[in-house]
Amino acid sequence: MIEVSANGTAYERGKAQAGAASADKVRQATIARVERASAEGLIDTAAETYLAAQRQFHERHDPEGMAELSGVAAAFGLSEPDLFAHLHLGTLRDIKGGAVLLDGCSAWVVPSGPEGALVVKNRDTSGIAVGVQCVLRHSGPDILTGQVLSLGSLGSLAVWSSGINAAGLAVADTQVAVNRHRVGWLRYFLLPRLLARARTVAEAVAMIRSLPHAGGGTLVLADREGATAAVELSAAGPVITQGGVQWRTNHYTTPQTRAETLGPDGDKIAGNSHLRFDFLGRILPDQDWTVPKAKALMSTHPGSSTAPLCQHADGVNDAETISSVVYSCSVGGMEISDGTPCLGQWQRIKPCR
Repeated sequence: MIEVSANGTAYERGKAQAGAASADKVRQATIARVERASAEGLIDTAAETYLAAQRQFHERHDPEGMAELSGVAAAFGLSEPDLFAHLHLGTLRDIKGGAVLLDGCSAWVVPSGPEGALVVKNRDTSGIAVGVQCVLRHSGPDILTGQVLSLGSLGSLAVWSSGINAAGLAVADTQVAVNRHRVGWLRYFLLPRLLARARTVAEAVAMIRSLPHAGGGTLVLADREGATAAVELSAAGPVITQGGVQWRTNHYTTPQTRAETLGPDGDKIAGNSHLRFDFLGRILPDQDWTVPKAKALMSTHPGSSTAPLCQHADGVNDAETISSVVYSCSVGGMEISDGTPCLGQWQRIKPCR
């Protein structure tokens, strides 16, 4: 697993990705997607207008995120506007009604157990991201919570997928294709700001409620004291469920948001989202979860009473589980499988401080 440590301004942390992988590999995983989207007509005049409005929003409300993005662009000699568009590809596909999930995922949290609160996620995405997947360890003057340790991809912002800070707050996301978007906080910018500013679930929830959201996606969160939450990031306003065991896959679940989910339209990740969600709902409650038990659960394959938490490319659809991660809020650490969790190739990452 690629690891990058950086202490400095947001721009310096983004630029610190230089040298961790070849620019060609990062280009294939990021900018090439933007070029394909343009060729397919996804980035048209309406999309450019929306992206311009999104840029204004994030420049006003998240200058640190925009500075980090500029540093990433400088690290690999890439176009910053193209990287900004790359962050929005899922949103732009939703607007066109595509309902194709570039990143899937199953994520859950438990508030307590022998090892305290845990945040767990399988990262399901195109295999093209395997070569640029990375662990980032960040600190800097705008990070108010000690170090932030996160799982993401080179060529993107920190906490592209999940992360934890030294205060013990951990968060993981899932993608949901939706039929409603607006100008607002894109979760790829929201995730790193949450871990940079919030020490508890209560503080994170207050931040989430403070601004409008672009729409699409969910979050699960837990902190060192055992507070938990799940958030469905609707453009109409976030719907937040707090306390106890929480889990999310790739569709909205609450009465307020359920109708916003776009249909799977043949997409493998979206198509088995309900199976994974229902399976987690049966298996998670009323158990004492430990890190080893969590790792074993995330290795689950489809069966008569199970669901494909651990997904493999099938020759038709290249979506697969490229990693699994377990965050321990009590120690601020993570264990990660570089590849499908069923392979058992787990490594423990030194906790953040």
